[in-house]
Amino acid sequence: MLVPVKRFTAAKGRLTGVLDDGERARLAEWMATRVVETVAELPTFVACDDRQVAAWAERHGAQVLWSAGLGLNGAVDDGVARVGAGGFDHVIVTHADLPRPHALVHVARPGTRTFVPDRRQDGTNVMAFPTAAPIRASYGGGSFRRHLAQAMTASDTEIDVRFDPELSLDLDTYRDLNHPLIREVLPSWLPTTPGNPSP
Repeated sequence: MLVPVKRFTAAKGRLTGVLDDGERARLAEWMATRVVETVAELPTFVACDDRQVAAWAERHGAQVLWSAGLGLNGAVDDGVARVGAGGFDHVIVTHADLPRPHALVHVARPGTRTFVPDRRQDGTNVMAFPTAAPIRASYGGGSFRRHLAQAMTASDTEIDVRFDPELSLDLDTYRDLNHPLIREVLPSWLPTTPGNPSP
């Protein structure tokens, strides 16, 4: 399992105006913790370039892959290569901001490239593939289409597009905070109510 994790204090910028800096950092750490705790039974690697995130990852039993200066796509590609070099033949790459991550451990299938798009079918929340046939990271708007197009150029692996109602959920905006399935699991300390003004 490979989880790229952004510096907590820089995360969730689109929630500025709804949550203050400390609340956004705490929310980002809460979600990342849910992800790594969910996959604790699997060897887990955290790609990061922040000392606080690295210390957090080690506390939760993950191996840190330091990725300073690589950006998200570079950190994922580097992480996949290092996971493969470590003897693992398959890798799951997941975002750290999935509020309902419980199905992550069931994503990988041998010899298969698996993609879980977000609920808008725009971004790629989760992907899994053989380390010998990696998908080059191309995150950003429209990443799901780009990742899938890469997979379709190869005939050596099966492709599985999984529209998972929980793994498709990520949390970036005020509207996401009010999604019924997300609201069910939000921590009690988060000061959000349906009456909060939408920015």
